[in-house]
Amino acid sequence: MSYFNLDDLEVYQLAESFSDEIWFLVSEWDYFAKDTVGKQIVRSADSIGANIAEGYGRYHYKENRNFCYFSRGSIIETKGWLRKSKIRKLITVEQFDILFEKLQTIHLKLNAYLKFIGKSSNGKSDK
Repeated sequence: MSYFNLDDLEVYQLAESFSDEIWFLVSEWDYFAKDTVGKQIVRSADSIGANIAEGYGRYHYKENRNFCYFSRGSIIETKGWLRKSKIRKLITVEQFDILFEKLQTIHLKLNAYLKFIGKSSNGKSDK
């Protein structure tokens, strides 16, 4: 997949932007919230883009796909931490809705990227 630069991959850009948004949000929380939910949501959000990047750097498409599956797991985990953050009143309902929608978009784009990887590996795509 050397014909693209990782930074040109939209799902990666969205994941990185999202994780930065989570970081800056959590950095405003009190110590207890940061030390419990905060560390977990930051790690899971960072893991989304990190796994996309690690997979992208692998030689074989199957390895890339596996790391994308790990990334998808991190998306689901982050959704859970967002729900906890809302219930525990660490974020507002409005913040939750906005962040959850961004995660939904990343999830859909990651699925599309996985489909693209599968087509490319089977010789069904020109790219």
